[in-house]
Amino acid sequence: MNIQPITLEGQTIRLEPLHHRHAADLTEAAEPILFQHHFIVPEISVSGFERYIDTINNRPASLAFAQVLQETGKAVGCTTYMDIQALHRGLEIGSTWLAKAWQGTRVNPEAKYLLLRHAFDDQDALRVQLKTDSRNTQSQRAIEKLGAVKEGVLRNHIIMPDGYIRHTVLYSITREEWPQVRAGLEARLGISS
Repeated sequence: MNIQPITLEGQTIRLEPLHHRHAADLTEAAEPILFQHHFIVPEISVSGFERYIDTINNRPASLAFAQVLQETGKAVGCTTYMDIQALHRGLEIGSTWLAKAWQGTRVNPEAKYLLLRHAFDDQDALRVQLKTDSRNTQSQRAIEKLGAVKEGVLRNHIIMPDGYIRHTVLYSITREEWPQVRAGLEARLGISS
């Protein structure tokens, strides 16, 4: 497993390595409520997003992506490969947010499909995990709809910036489960493999 910066192309969305050039678009797309369950919360301004991008890009063992609409070329959110464990052939998909206008569309499932396909098919991953705040039921439903398996709850897992002690719900997809998850996502997205 050797995760390097790459652009992943879908029909609706393109995942590009996160860069300062995305800051203005992300400022337009963002609103504070989108970050209520996030550990890293940007100031909603171009300079705030430039700092956010620097923070995300400087985290060890991670690779952040802007979610860019194919039709307009505008970034409407972010997602990240995190906790990349090359030796153990695993990683996490997280720090994902998406403009409200694009929630519930094909953008999120297509982005997850691109990330999962790259991890399992190109990088020979054994495991991909996803975590979310126990209060974030919308995220839990979206992760479950992907076909990820709920492994449990990490109790008192992290202290949020506002002091809240967060319980984290942990999900995963293994190499053995990927063919079924892939087939479900392809059917959902109308993609023939």
